[in-house]
Amino acid sequence: MYQTSLDALKKSGRFRKRDIYNSTYIDLASNDYLALAQNKDLLKKCCEILSSLQYHSPKASQLVNGYHPIHQEFENTLCFQNGFEKGIMVGSGFLANLALIEALPRAGDTLLLDERYHASGILASKLTKAKVERFQHNCPQDLKKKLQNVKKRAIIAVEGIYSMDGDMVTKEIFEVADSAEAILIVDEAHSSGIVGKNLLGVFDYYGITPKPNHIKMGTLGKAYGSYGAYILASKLVVSYLENRAKSIIYTTAPSLFDTALGYVNFGYIQQNKKSLRKKIEKRLKLFGTQSLIVPYQVKKIDTLLSLQKRLKKEGIIVGAIRPPTVQKPIIRLIANLGVKMKKLKEVAKIINDETI
Repeated sequence: MYQTSLDALKKSGRFRKRDIYNSTYIDLASNDYLALAQNKDLLKKCCEILSSLQYHSPKASQLVNGYHPIHQEFENTLCFQNGFEKGIMVGSGFLANLALIEALPRAGDTLLLDERYHASGILASKLTKAKVERFQHNCPQDLKKKLQNVKKRAIIAVEGIYSMDGDMVTKEIFEVADSAEAILIVDEAHSSGIVGKNLLGVFDYYGITPKPNHIKMGTLGKAYGSYGAYILASKLVVSYLENRAKSIIYTTAPSLFDTALGYVNFGYIQQNKKSLRKKIEKRLKLFGTQSLIVPYQVKKIDTLLSLQKRLKKEGIIVGAIRPPTVQKPIIRLIANLGVKMKKLKEVAKIINDETI
């Protein structure tokens, strides 16, 4: 039934499939930025916490009987550290974006998405009755221009660090949003744990104190070495999501194991933020980037896949990102803390020699 479509994808070099990679490979493809997914001491601590609980499964949605003290404790900790009033744990970053983008904009509102916003937000925008527009990537001038035509309420969605390009949202976006009294959603999936004096993300990096119109979403599946997500906002917004966001209301509460592991890992990051920040800064200096995401543009898909294959033969895994995920093919290298600087330099040289 779908063979023709699959054949077309294969012909264009856009066919995808899942692979299990040998554990001996050097991983420069995943989002395990701080290499916490390999830390057995933190895993052991999480298991000890879970073993002390009466039950280890959430059992139901958060609004039935699935909301557990471990959820609440982590939410309170995230709120305190990030300076927000209220938080809510969500099953994944995709579900969190679905909750925010589907529920918050109402009929008559205008939803303004950065043109490179995550696919989960783009999908969710198709479910809203609000007017949906996209503004030029990371361009406060274009955003300001589009805001002039907003008749009712404006809701803006940006990423702290963009997942493919690795660039950081400009501070002027915050200023434009505040000036227009617009709700600002900041997806910090790839910035929390990576940037800022306290490694809390772009609010921390820019020294921005959260305001009632600010919403922060972050995931546990990247720097925090677990799985799941959280939304931080005002008490009013969180209460609204509890009552209107379908991906929160009609889904089982986040896994207690994943929440506990994210909580333990978050604590580890805060306790070791100085040493972690030094390691991160070395990698940012090496690649001249704003984040640990290092994209290398490749002219042709065939060249992209050939380079990925060559690196795999040398025991190195990198991301080969193709349209429509990106406009032009890129090798996406993650300069994570689990790989030594010497090896990162070697891999960078191989890629540069092939892409320049």
